[in-house]
Amino acid sequence: MQLPPITDYDTYRAWRSDTSRWLPVVREIADGHGLPCTAPHVFATGTNLVIGLDGDLILKLFPPFLRGQFISERASLKELRGRLGLPIPELVAEGERDGWPYLAITRLSGVVGSEVWPALPEAEKERVLGEIGAVIAEVQRVPPGALLAIEPRWDGFMRTQIARCRARHVRLGMPAKFLAGFDDLLRDAAELIPMHAPPVILVGEYIPENFLLARRADGWHVAGLFDFGDVKTGWGEYDLPGPSAFMAAGHPRRVRSLFDGFGIARADVTFALKRRLMALMLLHSASDPLRHICIPGWPDQASDLVQLQELIWPD
Repeated sequence: MQLPPITDYDTYRAWRSDTSRWLPVVREIADGHGLPCTAPHVFATGTNLVIGLDGDLILKLFPPFLRGQFISERASLKELRGRLGLPIPELVAEGERDGWPYLAITRLSGVVGSEVWPALPEAEKERVLGEIGAVIAEVQRVPPGALLAIEPRWDGFMRTQIARCRARHVRLGMPAKFLAGFDDLLRDAAELIPMHAPPVILVGEYIPENFLLARRADGWHVAGLFDFGDVKTGWGEYDLPGPSAFMAAGHPRRVRSLFDGFGIARADVTFALKRRLMALMLLHSASDPLRHICIPGWPDQASDLVQLQELIWPD
């Protein structure tokens, strides 16, 4: 059995829905590396094919058109190995089958954050956000090494995002009252966002689906980080809009916890910082405010982008 040369998402999604088309290949790959695969578990979520093998191992196959994610993930696991205070997957094996690169990695202990986050008490949400901020800062202290070679480079990426920003958000349905402020914000973004500062490692998606939590005697804590397929390098604040939108959700104490963990002092939370974060949120490669900002009814609570930034990052 061969894996097909798929080149687009729609074809890929339809193809992956029938596990009989690819699960036998998974068994062959595992067998080729001497990895046990008697009862594979298919993870339905995620972009790539992710299969749980025996013995707390995971096989991750990347379709050919997502080879860039394979390159980012493999390089990230190598650069971050042994340099963080929390667990990340260990690289066990790698290879390629019919143009599909793959990684075999260890499976971390814990519960996916998205399964736990909604029911956490407010105090624990604040604590977890503080830990997320600290994790972001810790990752960004690791020298980027080989990750500096990942394309696109920060300045080119930002300029492309600025050029395409308005069209993207028109397509995603951003209300006209917010679109009216895009030209001013994007003009400011070119000045507010450092384009040539020393780059740091950017994971891009510090959201509940990409980290693990574990319960201790005093409650839930961050227990692991995974999924490095969107890693790039650039300006560190790029990694703050994700947890701000999905988790802080306009709660002042949550926002403060995230900033404290990351290392932003209260005195540094200025209009310019919020303006820059607003720009980075709209320029993010996964930006979709209508679906990602978890503040109920937020389009009715702000009349423009300035009010929106105050709603997301209140003092």
